[in-house]
Amino acid sequence: MDVSLALWALTIAGLGALIAADFVIGRNPHDVSVKEAGIWTVVWVVLAGLFGLGLLLFAGGKPSGEFFAGYITEKSLSVDNLFVFVLIMSKFAVPSRYQQRVLLVGVLIALVLRAVFIAGGAAIIASFSWVFYLFGAFLIWTAWKLIQDARSDDGDEEEFEENRVLKMVERRVPSTDRYHGTRLFITENGKRLMTPMLVVMLAIGTTDVLFALDSIPAIFGLTQDPYIVFTANAFALMGLRQLYFLIGGLLKKLVHLSYGLSVILGFIGAKLVLHALHESGVHVPEISIPVSLGVIVVVLGVTTVTSLIASRGQAAAAEADAAAAVEDPDRPAPVDA
Repeated sequence: MDVSLALWALTIAGLGALIAADFVIGRNPHDVSVKEAGIWTVVWVVLAGLFGLGLLLFAGGKPSGEFFAGYITEKSLSVDNLFVFVLIMSKFAVPSRYQQRVLLVGVLIALVLRAVFIAGGAAIIASFSWVFYLFGAFLIWTAWKLIQDARSDDGDEEEFEENRVLKMVERRVPSTDRYHGTRLFITENGKRLMTPMLVVMLAIGTTDVLFALDSIPAIFGLTQDPYIVFTANAFALMGLRQLYFLIGGLLKKLVHLSYGLSVILGFIGAKLVLHALHESGVHVPEISIPVSLGVIVVVLGVTTVTSLIASRGQAAAAEADAAAAVEDPDRPAPVDA
């Protein structure tokens, strides 16, 4: 897809306007209700859908299909980010009324860092076609790791570990341990201090880089067009804040999410390897975008349904154990496998 500099500038300006509008609407700190989060989640999904339809009308079916496949993949992978965001909010004890401001700025930092990753990835791919082998192998390995981590999960609460960037900032910049509204810096006794608000924003933004290590190669497995890669990432990330408040309480019910994401990453990894072999002159079948999109949607649908069924069964078993314990106080408590 041939994208002019003017279209790049117009797209970035449009995304900037949407971010500015989002900031203005949510400028007053408040607790986000499920209704508000639901409305804005729908708004961002509709905007992404309209953008994809615009690509269909002006650029054709292939770029549009690549955008939707990339958007759905990035959106599903970003749900995994929410687990870590919950841990970060808990570790830094962020008051609920300030959480939407933290996420807005944190996601904006993440978007800028991902743009750098995308530019670097596009430059590497343009110069070295063999990098598809590396991307494919990395995604297959990541898929296997996801399965291993899911199978070894013992149900204990995970703890957030600060990354090196965040530790470096905290060591070198004097900070206070108390929130002062949404202020990022304050002055106490003549010293300029960083507040926990800035620390947690940096935690959200820089931690996302770790997730970009698998999500960026994944979307390059669906399209090598930097414009589509960037816009799919942008729309997926920009709706992440509202999704956090909408499904925050449902995250623990998505017990099979890691398995679904592992299947998607493994599938895209295999697609990348086949593409690399094809580019090397080996006659192998290539997986089309419609097939990729279908596989991604089906896997996510099946994962969601089985997760909800399993969660419902676990809740029923827990209620039965609780009822039995009330009837027989001397009955030993069940031991988790």
